[in-house]
Amino acid sequence: MSTPPSPPSGPGHSWPPPSPLPVWAPPPGYGPQQPGLNGFALASLLVGLLCLPPLGVVFGIVALVQIAKKRERGKVLAIVGLAVSVAMTGALVFKADRVATALGDRFDTLSALPEVEGELTDVDDLKAGDCFNVQDADLLDERPLMYRTDCAEVHHGEVTATKRLEMVDAPGSAEADRASEDTCWQAQDAYAMDTWALPDYAEMFFYAPSRQSWRQGDRVLLCVIGTTEQDWRGSLRKDSGMLKPEQAAFLRAANTVDFVMSRPPEDDVEDALEEHQAWAREVHAALGEEVKVLQGDKARPGMEKAIPAQLKEIETARTAWQRASQAKTPAEFDRQWSRALGAMSASTEQALRGAYGLSMAIPQWLEDGETDPEDPDAGPGGGSSSESV
Repeated sequence: MSTPPSPPSGPGHSWPPPSPLPVWAPPPGYGPQQPGLNGFALASLLVGLLCLPPLGVVFGIVALVQIAKKRERGKVLAIVGLAVSVAMTGALVFKADRVATALGDRFDTLSALPEVEGELTDVDDLKAGDCFNVQDADLLDERPLMYRTDCAEVHHGEVTATKRLEMVDAPGSAEADRASEDTCWQAQDAYAMDTWALPDYAEMFFYAPSRQSWRQGDRVLLCVIGTTEQDWRGSLRKDSGMLKPEQAAFLRAANTVDFVMSRPPEDDVEDALEEHQAWAREVHAALGEEVKVLQGDKARPGMEKAIPAQLKEIETARTAWQRASQAKTPAEFDRQWSRALGAMSASTEQALRGAYGLSMAIPQWLEDGETDPEDPDAGPGGGSSSESV
């Protein structure tokens, strides 16, 4: 048997080397992994930005410590969350300090106010028939602090009505103030129907929402009789429930006449003749309603002289008002207006009110001739003026 020859030495062909052992890759999930995101880092940013900044500061510090120990991700997020939380905490502390200062100033102001008789009451809690006092007897304040008290004690004001407004015109406008004033005059005439019985210094005040309070939901109109010029005790209320039916009927008609006559057009007759003519028709109609009431009471005992005398004057006045409503020129309107006012006398009405058992004290505003055409701005009913607050 022959022996195979040995491979030649030196360069040339050689036997192939053995194949290397195969290298196996580890199965998925068993290799080196990326560090996880620290939960406190994200919580620091969210909490500091959205709800509770001081807690965000704590979360940021915890996040930085855990990231350093566990080699987690989120260091930048933790630093941003910490910075935001610190900034928001500073803003919160500043705002809280301002609120505390404002509350302290308000408390100091209230503490420094002089003592006022009565119980401090919110305006919305007052109702018709309530009497109250205010600081320094000043009813002209925009929203005075009102202290409800017994009407038998000295007081500065008495509520005649509270109305919920459904305002069309902007709050604070001339139109809105005029509507509020009219509402409160009519409320006062219904609350204290015997207007001649009111003290001469009594004034009508009304408190309507301002533009700012209207945006905040304020809809309450408060109507008040103010008696701040002198000490006044007792209620001024004398409504239909406190009067005889014939007294209430007469006063309702007479007060309507007073109200309509006190509301001429705001423009001069030279600039608004048609408006004045329409107003004259309203006065003529109101006087006609009073005539109906008086004619129904002519047969009552004690009315034999007073009612015929009043009816005679009213008919003369109505004729003049009718002619005024048909006037062709402003000068003619003024002449008929003056005749209408001159046709009725306070003394005749005084006798009529006495026959009805009502007050016979002629009000100062009537004696002063405040219904003169040259100065028709007197308030209707009893009281010399009204005040818008």
